[in-house]
Amino acid sequence: MADHTLLQTKPKNIGLTTALLLILPLIALGGVIALFLSTGGGLGLSSPAPLEDLSIERTILTPGSIDLVVRNAGPEEASIAQVVINEAVWPFQVTPSAAIPRLSEATVHLDYEWVQGEAYGVTLFTANAIAFDAEIPVAFSTPQPTSHTFWSFTLIGLYVGVIPVYLGLFWFPALRQLGRRWMVFLLAITAGLLIFLGLDTLAEALELANVVPSPLQGIGLVGMGSVATFFLLDAISRRQTASGKSEASQRLSLAYMIATGIGLHNLGEGLAIGAAYNVGEIALGAFLVVGFIIQNITEGLGIIAPVLRDRPGVSSLALMGLVGGAPAILGAWMGGFAPNAALAVLFLAVGTGAIFEVVYEIAKLIQKDTARQPMPMTVFSGLVTGMMLLWVTGLLIK
Repeated sequence: MADHTLLQTKPKNIGLTTALLLILPLIALGGVIALFLSTGGGLGLSSPAPLEDLSIERTILTPGSIDLVVRNAGPEEASIAQVVINEAVWPFQVTPSAAIPRLSEATVHLDYEWVQGEAYGVTLFTANAIAFDAEIPVAFSTPQPTSHTFWSFTLIGLYVGVIPVYLGLFWFPALRQLGRRWMVFLLAITAGLLIFLGLDTLAEALELANVVPSPLQGIGLVGMGSVATFFLLDAISRRQTASGKSEASQRLSLAYMIATGIGLHNLGEGLAIGAAYNVGEIALGAFLVVGFIIQNITEGLGIIAPVLRDRPGVSSLALMGLVGGAPAILGAWMGGFAPNAALAVLFLAVGTGAIFEVVYEIAKLIQKDTARQPMPMTVFSGLVTGMMLLWVTGLLIK
């Protein structure tokens, strides 16, 4: 009774005294920081060398010119004083300014007649004579946003994401004829597929986090994106359950969540393919496309598994396929035209959180379906089969 009374108690408004007590430590903290910066903490030490860090985020090649997009990842302003290309000092222009403030971006422009297929090494020297290198392993005209290239990358996204996912959905009529044990087996396969996809997406995010400028904290982006997405989707799922929706509606919601998680993963695949084409690795890009086409047909199976016992409309199935496959188009555009490591890491992290939350929802559904008649070996074999499917098809990509 006492606990119930406490739960009903209205929260008190924050008074002036409480607000001051909350703010005073922050004011004192600001004072301590200002004192340290003005006195050096009383240590009397200074840095023996300038602390500079230029991150070369993109190289853009157009006929007769090379542009390098540079970000100042150091703690202080940095100025570009000299550019050397293939051991020759070369004239350059910097936009907006050769003096780059912390975390700001600038574009270094070189009027240089490069030769397609050749390799080039570019070195930027700051005013403090600190060198930063950029490699162009294969000179290739960078794709520009035109109607032709937009359509080309759209086709890549269709081939990689939309078409194979929809082909997987075509299994729906045949799979509906299977018995209850097979339904549980397919759910377990879906969980296995998603576990593999989640681990793969997490590995890609962590690998890409290493090239994110250090002040942007790539690992932190991975943690925030994945954890926040997991708990956001979990909160949405719990609200739907508490709203008293029918089991069929909850299973349909789960199918959409699976499609969303797979779609975010396919966004990452599109980014990888677009980035490969962006730097001229045409053979690698084509290799990735063929591999992902084969691998992604299994994703359609994962999307429909929760609703096999129901009768979702054709429009629902079509929308699921679009949600699961179309992000590959967006990823191909981003990777092909404007690759950005920090943004890619964040998208991959969000995909990781979404995928693992969906695995958690599938596990709850399997537990509910097998409460009266446990099927541990069926679940085990389904999980292993799902992971093995993606491992085997992954041999065509890695």
